[in-house]
Amino acid sequence: MTFVKFATAFVLAAGLGSAALAQDIDKPECIAPANPGGGFDLTCRVAQTGLKDQLSTPIQVTFMPGGIGAVAFNLFNTTRTDDPNAIVAFSTGSLLNIATGKYGEWTENDARFLATAGADFGAVIVREDSPYKSLDDLLNAAKEDVASIVFGAGGSVGSQDWMKGALLLRAVEQDPKKMRYVAFDGGGEAIAALLGGSIEIYMGDVGEMVPHLDAGKMRILAVMSPERLPEPFAEYPTAMELGYDVEWTIMRGFYMGKNVPDAAYDAWVEKFKAAYETEEFAKLQKEKGLMPLNKAGAELDASIKKQIAGLRDIAREAGLIE
Repeated sequence: MTFVKFATAFVLAAGLGSAALAQDIDKPECIAPANPGGGFDLTCRVAQTGLKDQLSTPIQVTFMPGGIGAVAFNLFNTTRTDDPNAIVAFSTGSLLNIATGKYGEWTENDARFLATAGADFGAVIVREDSPYKSLDDLLNAAKEDVASIVFGAGGSVGSQDWMKGALLLRAVEQDPKKMRYVAFDGGGEAIAALLGGSIEIYMGDVGEMVPHLDAGKMRILAVMSPERLPEPFAEYPTAMELGYDVEWTIMRGFYMGKNVPDAAYDAWVEKFKAAYETEEFAKLQKEKGLMPLNKAGAELDASIKKQIAGLRDIAREAGLIE
């Protein structure tokens, strides 16, 4: 399957009009479309902390699990299409879900993509007492009997988390269709299942592991970044350096309803751009395990919609959609 690097360069939108400056964001809210503890939670926390000096009122984080983002996407295409105060967390996985029709009748043209929180990377995660001490151990076992290993993540078959596992298996010439995969509604549920023993391998993301690194309950076998990451992940090898040609870069960001007034959209853009310029935001990204990817505005929106169209073509090639 062709791998697409999603964290590509974007052209920033040129200036903002005075209407943007006049729009007041009086009840800011970030929707995390999953249960607490996963990547969407992390994304909203970046906005909550990173924009605290840009907003007069703290951002409220609301959890809205269901359909791995489908419930939230539906809500913002029915009753909250023009809500000027609310932003919704998304990831590359959300874009893939849109491309493959998992959000029903709604498409990329039914949202206004607003800003990025940073770039994240896939990770292969096991419980501390797992018999798999390295990525080699895991993939050698997969070559012996792939169906004997239970994978799981916060996404359905065909999602980005499933694809991370599929790419690993393809790297050792195993059929991804034979993978035993359990889908959860968000990373928090999947982590709980890993710790509870329901699954053996969690195909997660680097960023969401930050609060768990010191707990001693899980181990990262490999990260799926193109190069080894800085602290706090410097000790973990990449799949590529271990000899497996597998990479998965994740964009994390926010969208708004498609009917949000331009003044409200531009006001949020202005807030994010101001935050990007601060040392505090860069420090926050590092603390959350995110790499800098700071883009906001209309050109970002157009670029993401172009990416989704490309993803749709790839999904057809992979047989995920007709």
